Amino acid sequence: MPLITLPDGSQRSFDAAVTLHDVALDIGPGLAKAALAGKVNGFVVDTSFLIEHDSDVAIITERDEEGLEVIRHSCAHLLAQAVKALYPEAQVTIGPVIDDGFYYDFAYERAFTPEDLLAIEKKMKELSSASLDVSRQVKSRDEAVEFFRGLGEEYKAAIIESIPSDEDLSLYSQGEFTDLCRGPHVPNTSKIKAFKLTKVAGAYWRGDSNNEMLQRIYGTAWANKKELKAYLHRIEEAEKRDHRKIAKKLDLFHIQEEAPGMVFWHPRGWTVYTEIEEYMRRAQRAAGYREIRTPQLVDYSLWERSGHADKFGDDMFALHIDERDFAVKPMNCPCHIQVYNQGLKSYRDLPLRLAEFGSCHRNEPSGSLHGIMRVRGFTQDDAHIFCTEDQVQSEVSDFIDFLHSIYADFGFSEVIYRLSTRPEKRVGDDEVWDKAEKALADALDAKDLPWELLPGEGAFYGPKIEFSLKDCIGRVWQLGTIQVDFSMPGRLDAQYVGEDGSRQVPVMLHRAVLGSFERFIGILIEQYEGAFPAWLAPEQAVVMNITDKQADYVHLVTETLNNKGFRVINDLRNEKIGFKIREHSMQRTPYLLVVGDKEVETQTVAVRTREGKDLGSLAIEAFAELLSEDVQRRGRVVLSQ
Repeated sequence: MPLITLPDGSQRSFDAAVTLHDVALDIGPGLAKAALAGKVNGFVVDTSFLIEHDSDVAIITERDEEGLEVIRHSCAHLLAQAVKALYPEAQVTIGPVIDDGFYYDFAYERAFTPEDLLAIEKKMKELSSASLDVSRQVKSRDEAVEFFRGLGEEYKAAIIESIPSDEDLSLYSQGEFTDLCRGPHVPNTSKIKAFKLTKVAGAYWRGDSNNEMLQRIYGTAWANKKELKAYLHRIEEAEKRDHRKIAKKLDLFHIQEEAPGMVFWHPRGWTVYTEIEEYMRRAQRAAGYREIRTPQLVDYSLWERSGHADKFGDDMFALHIDERDFAVKPMNCPCHIQVYNQGLKSYRDLPLRLAEFGSCHRNEPSGSLHGIMRVRGFTQDDAHIFCTEDQVQSEVSDFIDFLHSIYADFGFSEVIYRLSTRPEKRVGDDEVWDKAEKALADALDAKDLPWELLPGEGAFYGPKIEFSLKDCIGRVWQLGTIQVDFSMPGRLDAQYVGEDGSRQVPVMLHRAVLGSFERFIGILIEQYEGAFPAWLAPEQAVVMNITDKQADYVHLVTETLNNKGFRVINDLRNEKIGFKIREHSMQRTPYLLVVGDKEVETQTVAVRTREGKDLGSLAIEAFAELLSEDVQRRGRVVLSQ
């Protein structure tokens, strides 16, 4: 007689073992119809799961995050069923859930075409409409190998053979199709209502470039058609805002095969980069940070002592010179400790804030490289705060204020906060972890900020807060972080003299606001669709003549504004003024200054914005004041696109 306890604390008693579906039906027929899966004692299971003992139970529907996960997982299997129905010779491999969707890898003799994708999607809709019941059975490993090998599914059999022999395996069937899976799945294919196949790409078997190339079909799935439509709209917007396309159009940067994962910055793009760097330099200096610079190439022994060689060795570029092993630095932390270690520090010297625009290199897999969003060579707005345990909370609190101010200047107002706590494998006493985690939580609570707890997701050396931004089309980008480190300072002999005269190890706070400059600029390009606010724009204004007679005055206006510290160019080409205006509007220049005979006579400029707004004729000084005010606002007022 299992006693079922529901999330609201209410209880229901049953005379015999019941399925999750039975529990939902007992609550109400509407819930039973909506049920996709459930939680029994914290584990997500199928609605067919048999409950034999007293249990905590929750019913999962499409409104729940876990429900969407189940839908996407089930949709991957629906894709596999459709492919096998249309192309029986294709072999199935794996089909996991990913952000916003799923994929499935297939081995097939020819490449899938866009027409194939349309046919597969049509078949998936047919299978969904057929309302096929989904059933689960359990087989031993050997039975499962024999089953799939009998179907000619050699890849699936190979996957199963790599699983320990004493582990039972679950197989899910819908119609005539059966696949290996841990589950859970929707109870019926009719629950999969809103999906779209998006693309096909190559993928190595088991992710190993030495193995054969498979075909990976990607798709997205949502709870309903409204959510699917909204997602497809976001994707369409994201495509329009692709930083790589905009960068080419605006001549910002390029990447080429001779330097994979490295950026060739063009003058206009480098202007944006240096403006951000100078802005951060001024902001950090005002916040009490002292800027340093550390070497690119450091003896490998330092990375062994810091622990990076064990954790990140595969991601490091190493080389052998003069019978010594060196590494190109993948991060700045150990080098900052070397600066700290020069000269004995006292508790009176703490907190000590050291910042570096640190150039780092990591051997990212070639398949993960993506424009300037994921690169091998990048620069961080990296800084480390050396402090006492008692100073952690106040330093974290000050950093949060600093971070908010920076994000607001770049036009971001919506920040997501996540606190990651101690992992199973860690260094440091529980007492110290308790203190650090509480300091981070208290700093967030003191500012009345909503935050999400991520248990066990902290670094091995300490807990951390992650700061993510939501852009104008709803995408979330993880950028900032502050991490508490109990390990590295001690590993690298960092000390200070305490108030009692004893030698103590400082706490090290790792912090970044923007993260990688390259990635952040990519995000900015997509956020503004290339129409940077005036303070960041490569050229803030362009002065254009109508006829050659105004050339001297155009030069005067250009020189006057440049001397005031603005970035202004001129366009004296023998082209019609309408053509010039259109071209510079497409280049997203914030202000277009037109000069004709009237403007020469009155010593003014006719001012237009890139959006086409006519601001009338202004004296040079008046326009300079207008531009100065716009620059001072930074991104706190987002210009309409």
